[in-house]
Amino acid sequence: MSKIKTAFFCSNCGYESTKWLGRCPSCNQWNTFVEEVLDKGNNKTDNWKQYHGEPRLQKTIALQHVTTLTETRIATTDTELNRVLGGGIVTGSIILVAGEPGIGKSTLFLQNALQLTDIVTLYISGEESEQQIKMRADRLKVSNDNFYLLTETYTQSIFQEIKKLKPQLIIVDSIQTLQSNLIESSPGSVSQIRECAAEFQRFAKETNTPVFLIGHITKDGNIAGPKILEHMVDTVLQFEGDRHYAYRILRTLKNRFGSTAELGIYEMTGEGMRPVLNPSEILITQKEEQLSGSAIAASMEGMRPLLIEVQALVTQSVYGTPQRTVTGYDLRRLQLLLAVLEKRGGFQFGLKDVFLNIAGGLKTEDPSIDLAVICALLSSYEDVPLPEQICFAGEVGLNGEIRAVNRIEQRIAEAEKLGFEKIIVSRYNKKGFDNRNFSIEVVSLARVDEVYRYLF
Repeated sequence: MSKIKTAFFCSNCGYESTKWLGRCPSCNQWNTFVEEVLDKGNNKTDNWKQYHGEPRLQKTIALQHVTTLTETRIATTDTELNRVLGGGIVTGSIILVAGEPGIGKSTLFLQNALQLTDIVTLYISGEESEQQIKMRADRLKVSNDNFYLLTETYTQSIFQEIKKLKPQLIIVDSIQTLQSNLIESSPGSVSQIRECAAEFQRFAKETNTPVFLIGHITKDGNIAGPKILEHMVDTVLQFEGDRHYAYRILRTLKNRFGSTAELGIYEMTGEGMRPVLNPSEILITQKEEQLSGSAIAASMEGMRPLLIEVQALVTQSVYGTPQRTVTGYDLRRLQLLLAVLEKRGGFQFGLKDVFLNIAGGLKTEDPSIDLAVICALLSSYEDVPLPEQICFAGEVGLNGEIRAVNRIEQRIAEAEKLGFEKIIVSRYNKKGFDNRNFSIEVVSLARVDEVYRYLF
């Protein structure tokens, strides 16, 4: 038996040290180091060589002799999940899913597992009993004879059951509740999370079985556990949304098998998560009368065009320092656009409170909504509603110019599909599309002051 090994970990960020430190060099927090046992001397041997009947030989091989295999994917019935993963679940991949408590992570993946009727799925739960999961499954109104449950937290017992069942898909809820006998520390600690994730990673790669790890997040919004957890997995998904809204967004933070720009939108219903196929309709408020301070932006999230509503409110400041409040948008970007309006347009925002909101609880970083933000601010500033059935797509530069944006044809087509009559774009986008292909009127402008004169 080898010697027992210990190390010190920062409980805040997961930084590892061979000795105790008062201040963490990584996150600069004080008194966060705790001692944990890394190795009790047990042999870490995984006997997955005969899992699918053929022994897997590990040997050195030249890159030119490696045979290229087609990527095998499991297509789920959930079109949004398929889009976010890049076309389906890649066999042998390990996927980490994180989100706020109660946001619907367990419901989403229980629902998807139940709908895969032709695949043997094992759902490992360390947080809920079989009765609780059965109650949720009854609420989802989906049945599956190939769906199996295991409520266990010790990885050695879990892998014994996996050897007996030989599932084709594994869902672990959650990785923070698992515990390995090879590590002498409590579940959820840095070393336990790392060791349990490493065991499932070895299992996934050697048996070619996809594994979903559902994870917790900290109060700062980061994924709980060491940063190495995100490096070990193939894909990191973030499930987010405001619990006061019915809509949830599944984002990709890391994906070795597809784009990280995709997102999926769901609606939380009494019967589970419903994929939203046309999110533009739900993100635009249906109102009977035109009000000032509202503009529609034609944005892109990955390969999907979205029309989102930007709402602005500009009022006289009561206090000494004007307020700048945003929801779903970058505050620094708003301050930049206000500076452009003051310098290049002569509008006095310095003594006014400015509030900006992206309707529907959506968070966006697409620079192409700059023009819609500018127009919403000017509309509220002048207290004049913008013309009906008009939308915007353009980035605003520091000199007040309207810059070209990518995928302009898809944005115009989405606006036309939803019944808009005009779209204002950058004059420098003229080469990117042909007016004759669209029935919608495309207005090309070069500067912010031209937009102001055109609208007001």
